[in-house]
Amino acid sequence: MHSLKETLAKYIFLLVACVSILAVALICIFLFANGIPAMAEIGLGDFLLGTTWRPSNDLYGIFPMILGSIYVTAGAIILGVPIGILTAMYMSFFASKRVLKFMQPAVELLAGIPSVVYGFFGLVVIVPLVDQLPRSNGSCILTASILLGIMILPTIITVSKSSLDAVPESYYEGSLALGATHERSAFSIMFPAAKSGVLAGVILGIGRAIGETMAVIMVAGNQPRIPDSILKGVRTLTANIVIEMGYAADLHREALIATAVVLFVFVLIINVSFSLLKRRNTL
Repeated sequence: MHSLKETLAKYIFLLVACVSILAVALICIFLFANGIPAMAEIGLGDFLLGTTWRPSNDLYGIFPMILGSIYVTAGAIILGVPIGILTAMYMSFFASKRVLKFMQPAVELLAGIPSVVYGFFGLVVIVPLVDQLPRSNGSCILTASILLGIMILPTIITVSKSSLDAVPESYYEGSLALGATHERSAFSIMFPAAKSGVLAGVILGIGRAIGETMAVIMVAGNQPRIPDSILKGVRTLTANIVIEMGYAADLHREALIATAVVLFVFVLIINVSFSLLKRRNTL
């Protein structure tokens, strides 16, 4: 009877795993089956490197959206990564237990806030602040980068803190024994011992930033053009899909699915990088 239960549980888990794999496979098949023909019809070079997105004239160049996604994600990394890593270090090495009782739930709450709420916060708080800068209307790359920088903080903080907490205490004690201060010991063991874990948190944060849609739509300006300043509006790949998919048809719809293929490839590269990093860390 006990063996029967184990066998039944084994096949149930196998079935669930197969369903997950099948779901991913079906998504890939749908995207590539509908997106690649559109790329072929438009022309791969014209699609990826074209600077004009005008479906009414059959012009489907997504290069401005690719740059928009890269600019916004890069800005979020520049703003969010240092804050996230330093916050994780503070929570691991410097914060008292009383402070941690408030900070840990706060970080978890930050991770659970819906994207649309972040978007409203950016629209009501960040946009008016950035709007006071010269030659800015508030909805621009800088605003989206600030908002995404805030949104990726929970991911970076959580992963980085877990990595730092996993460092053997003997590393820290050995540094103190050599005469280093508490602060210097914390920083000295952070980089060599927690490098892979911190980088993993950064990679996951990048994945969160590049895939974000609702919040970016509300604050980025949604202008499909190549920006010449961080104070100009921009449209990302995700925003382009969501904004126009509701009324798109024929080649326009297929071009949007092809845009999703490009986004999927970006996310796939990020996930593969994370997997390689984990494998390297376990060797």
